[in-house]
Amino acid sequence: MAQTVSRIYSNFRGVDFRGEEINLVRSPDALNMWKDYKETESIRTRPGLKLRAPSSFPVYGIYEYNDALIVHSGTVLQRRTPTEVATIYNKMAQKPSQAFVYEGVFYIKDGTNYLKYDGTEVKAVEGFIPTTTIARKPLGGGTKHQDVNMLSDYRINTFLATGADFEFYLDVVNIDSDYVPIVTYTNTEDTNIKKDENGVVATTEYVVDYAKGKITFNTYPPNAPLTDGQDNVLVKFKKAVPQYRKCILESTLLQVFDNRVFFSGNPDYPNWVWHSSLDDPSYCSDLDYYQEGKDTAAVKGMVAGNNALWVFREPSEANTTVFYHTPTIDEEYGKIYPNSHSTISTGCIGKAINFNDDIVFFSERGMEGISGDIMTEQVVAHRSSLVDRKLTAEADYKNMILAEWEGYLLVIIGNKVYLADSRAMFQNENHIEYEWFYWELSKNITCSCVVDGVLYLGADDGVYMLTDLNANIDSYWTTPKDKFSNPHKLKTTNKRGCVAEATGDIEVCAKLEDTDFEHIGTYENVTDYFVSRIKKKKFKDIQLRFASSTRFSLETVTLECFVGGYIKR
Repeated sequence: MAQTVSRIYSNFRGVDFRGEEINLVRSPDALNMWKDYKETESIRTRPGLKLRAPSSFPVYGIYEYNDALIVHSGTVLQRRTPTEVATIYNKMAQKPSQAFVYEGVFYIKDGTNYLKYDGTEVKAVEGFIPTTTIARKPLGGGTKHQDVNMLSDYRINTFLATGADFEFYLDVVNIDSDYVPIVTYTNTEDTNIKKDENGVVATTEYVVDYAKGKITFNTYPPNAPLTDGQDNVLVKFKKAVPQYRKCILESTLLQVFDNRVFFSGNPDYPNWVWHSSLDDPSYCSDLDYYQEGKDTAAVKGMVAGNNALWVFREPSEANTTVFYHTPTIDEEYGKIYPNSHSTISTGCIGKAINFNDDIVFFSERGMEGISGDIMTEQVVAHRSSLVDRKLTAEADYKNMILAEWEGYLLVIIGNKVYLADSRAMFQNENHIEYEWFYWELSKNITCSCVVDGVLYLGADDGVYMLTDLNANIDSYWTTPKDKFSNPHKLKTTNKRGCVAEATGDIEVCAKLEDTDFEHIGTYENVTDYFVSRIKKKKFKDIQLRFASSTRFSLETVTLECFVGGYIKR
């Protein structure tokens, strides 16, 4: 009598595009399927796109702020609520933007502008004006106080007047002549001079020598301070360094870390990183910068995690591609962030992200994770072997969009989506990897955002939500080639058929060896299970495909075969 083999396909894990014989819980070819863990352990059709906000221009950024969506579309920044659409700014750059919220204020950068929005007005970030020198004598000296702010063209010097000096020299020469310095002083007993409630005099009785950086009082010099050592003359002046502001404005990467904002991605300074001062995104000291490596391999991503800021660069001839910055207290400069080169030499050509506390980046080979932290030796651990062949062959692989949603990392390239499942991982030799699913959307995606568990996706014609459970979506799941544990013998299916636990309208096809898929039957309104009469004889291996143009789910499939004689050539 022929041997009977019963095969149960269940506990589906995801796709495996490697092309070899694969585990029966994975699919060599599946589309638009996933596990919605909130509702079921079965695989099912993904939700469809639902238009949330139409647009005549590409959407470059979607953000949430104060219970509203902030949408960057074309040159316009809009605030959208369910009942109102308001344009709040109309001079945005037409390229991808990034944003963050700091102490209740919304900040956004687009590689040209650096703006802030407090819920009422959008305006350019006006840099904090530093007092660069204090306790300065009229002829010079004093104490260096605050660093020059790269985001401000203005500076302040404060002086200790002597009561006899008319000329006061600033701490720089060649100050900008298109701005008249503002001069104030205190401690005058002249009742004819107008003073404010604090006794401060704002005067215009002076002459400016812009080349020498000198202020000369016309009639009489300010008196000495009443309290020794207390500055009583203040000069606000302009000394612009054009490339300073451009360093920050033209940066395309940002990351909030340790209550500071880090900037990078400036095409003119590809391997530089700057950061703001503590709790002030408008103050970037001209001394707070770092060069990642000695060559010009560009920074591709910055990620906060494992008590460090990780910086990922393009492949480098010097093999210095991954750096990390850790907060360090310096006696002279306070808190600084010196960089250290990790032991990893693999370069990043895509993006990087902290995915559920896993620091990952995308190299030429696919998704890489960092095993180890700043206290140990770091080692690259591959994370995407199951989809590498398809993922890395995508034409726009370097311009991917990353989004973390429902426990998945979505790697979006055009209209293709690869989903790494944080709930399903497996041991591959000496490291851990993710299970993956694969989707194809109806729109090319330009940006993404998650708000209250809802995934928002930007496209060329508007903002969409991935929430439509009634959309007609082509989806399918294909089983691997199954030899029923007898690759050398012929098999014949049990004429009683195969049983599938599923829901929805489902088409079943079967494929033998290298033939095409053959339609077996269509089963409508399935609510629990159905039986498909698959009648195939004398085959080496078989594949099944379950497909639908509407939403369906698949839990288990049972197929029984009789194993016969040996295969003959």
